[in-house]
Amino acid sequence: MSRRILVSGASVAGNTAAWWLGRLGHDVTVVERAPEFRDGGQNVDVRGVGREVLRRMGLERVALERGTGEEGTTWIDEHGEVVAAFVTDELPGDGPTAEMEILRGDLARLLFEPARERATFRFGDRIERIDDDGRQALVTFGSGARESFDLVVVAEGVGSHTRELVFPGENDPRWMDLTIAYFTIPRVPDDNRMWRWYAATGGRSISLRPDNHGTTRASLTLQQPPGGEDTWDEDRQKRYLRERFADAGWQAERVLNGMDETPDFYFDVLRQVRLKRWRKGRVVLTGDAAWCATPLAGIGTTLAVTGAYVLAGEIGAGDDVPAALERYEAAMRPMVEDGQGVPKIGPRLLHPRSRLGVRLLHGALGLASRPSVRDLAAKLFAGGDRTTPDLSGYPPHA
Repeated sequence: MSRRILVSGASVAGNTAAWWLGRLGHDVTVVERAPEFRDGGQNVDVRGVGREVLRRMGLERVALERGTGEEGTTWIDEHGEVVAAFVTDELPGDGPTAEMEILRGDLARLLFEPARERATFRFGDRIERIDDDGRQALVTFGSGARESFDLVVVAEGVGSHTRELVFPGENDPRWMDLTIAYFTIPRVPDDNRMWRWYAATGGRSISLRPDNHGTTRASLTLQQPPGGEDTWDEDRQKRYLRERFADAGWQAERVLNGMDETPDFYFDVLRQVRLKRWRKGRVVLTGDAAWCATPLAGIGTTLAVTGAYVLAGEIGAGDDVPAALERYEAAMRPMVEDGQGVPKIGPRLLHPRSRLGVRLLHGALGLASRPSVRDLAAKLFAGGDRTTPDLSGYPPHA
């Protein structure tokens, strides 16, 4: 049975859902508030079951080809000397750096290009209201248009506007006590193909990661409880980071200077999205709008493509919509709860306050990177074995 379906959000989860729902014969419209498709963004990785979804879409090989070229992860000291290293080719599976490392925008575009052949995309608009009678959802858009849909899929991200319209006050976020700024800076000759992670004192860290666009992706991280910094304007956020990292050492000056000129500054106070339900009438949440696990979990993008695929598969099973949404939630809950089980002690240990703490961290990481224990340590960094849904009953390969 073909249904008229609206997907809100044209990033990884939304484009994956549009691709599969369109392939299964539904009439799909995607609405995105940005005026055009958004490239850019930092490194993401796709692991395990997420790669199987891309394989079924015929996109796994090209996603690997468009990867950042990151070859592993190193922790360094204030002189830039390596104190611990996990080289991807030397590990039996994914470690801190996965085999499939790709920029968020590159992956979203890889999904968008074929999705727009199966769905209609509307940029520069958004959902303003949904009137749901249990049989159809009447959507009022910011443009003033009003249309009815059999299903609305909300894939807008952690700060979803539509989630708050439909599920007001139901999100009980778990704050992860980490503030991170991501941005792109010019590449210099000394930059290599490793993810370089530098721990400074005061709960601060700086990381530099390679990309495949001739630039370097930088991040500044503070381990601290949230203080409303995410509500500040960009100029204030940058001033704050400059004050906090001015004496951090290593390449702090270069990174801060690059931050002032970057075209893509993104500032976030990490929190998980925690909801008791992802569905209400003819509206369903997926991706970070439903369950943001934060980058600490290491599976946010894997969850995004897997959840969108499972949702499309259940809708395509032919039953009534409420039954399909119930099965979708039952299939994805275990994987989401597993991914959200990140202990807060981890970020604290990786962001020491004192010089002694930094030395202890470096000692522990150096020990963990020795060949005798490296494989086990890398598996722990990668999240270990994950609970995943059984995909055997879902749509076949492309």
